[in-house]
Amino acid sequence: MSMQVKEVAALTGVSVRTLHHYDEIGLLSPAKSAENGYRIYSDEDLTTLQQILFFRALDFPLKKIKEIMSSSHYNRLEALDMQRNMLLDKQQRINRMLETIEKTIQNEKGVYHMSRKEKFQGFDFTNNPYEEEARQRWGDKKVDEANQKAQSMTKELQDEMNQIYKELAAIRHLDPTSKEAQQTIKKWYDFLNDHFTTYTPEAFQGLGMMYVQDERFTENIDQFGKGLAKFMSEAMNEFATNQK
Repeated sequence: MSMQVKEVAALTGVSVRTLHHYDEIGLLSPAKSAENGYRIYSDEDLTTLQQILFFRALDFPLKKIKEIMSSSHYNRLEALDMQRNMLLDKQQRINRMLETIEKTIQNEKGVYHMSRKEKFQGFDFTNNPYEEEARQRWGDKKVDEANQKAQSMTKELQDEMNQIYKELAAIRHLDPTSKEAQQTIKKWYDFLNDHFTTYTPEAFQGLGMMYVQDERFTENIDQFGKGLAKFMSEAMNEFATNQK
């Protein structure tokens, strides 16, 4: 039996707004009622939505999900098998982390002595979520260039980067479009282009959007001052707009 968008939202917990967005980007486009134009979801649509949500649970960006599911080589059963393996791997890593946390608690209480090796069991930094997302947005060449330069970053360069963060944090109460804010965000733009890779205004604008859309970026930047990521994002958007 077909369902309308509000019914699907109630069933799945996915907001109506998100379902509309999936339709707009061509990720999940149900049939439309000839009478009133309402979205009508079939059982096949619900199966597709389930597949999308499995990918989302594994932190796949929507663009990548669409690319995978629209491929002529896409096989739903194979995808489910892959998702199961990825979720099992994620579960195992979480279990190892929970064991480490429990041992750490007991260690802090003085009832268990952790070895140095035990303190770091469960941590896995072999996959960099920032890098994967950047590769999808700007391609391998740009990321490889940035990685190569980042790996050779000197203490002086790190200090220069932190200083720009501090300068921006000190003026984050100002209007991001103000002259002072724009002059300081240009320092950030020039720093990235001089020491990492070439950013077009569009790429710089996209990077700023990630500062607020991705909580990992937000948390890291806001260490220099609460609200800094949002301020930088808005200032970068204004700067890029003026460069086009």
